[in-house]
Amino acid sequence: MGIVNIEDELHEQLRRASKASYRSINGQAAFWIRIGMLSELNPGLTFQELVARELKEAGVDAPDLAPVAATSAP
Repeated sequence: MGIVNIEDELHEQLRRASKASYRSINGQAAFWIRIGMLSELNPGLTFQELVARELKEAGVDAPDLAPVAATSAP
């Protein structure tokens, strides 16, 4: 395992994001790195598509959800 030096402000954002997503700081950093790598390798996929693909590959049985149609307020 190596050490990665990042800017203080990025580390602070990482710390905050880890609390919001219930991950450790290292877990959050690994998630961001993995998603970034997958994004570069699959530029045509959205964030949601990348996450859904990773969940499926991990064996998570998540139902496909149809988008909710927007309705206009009266």
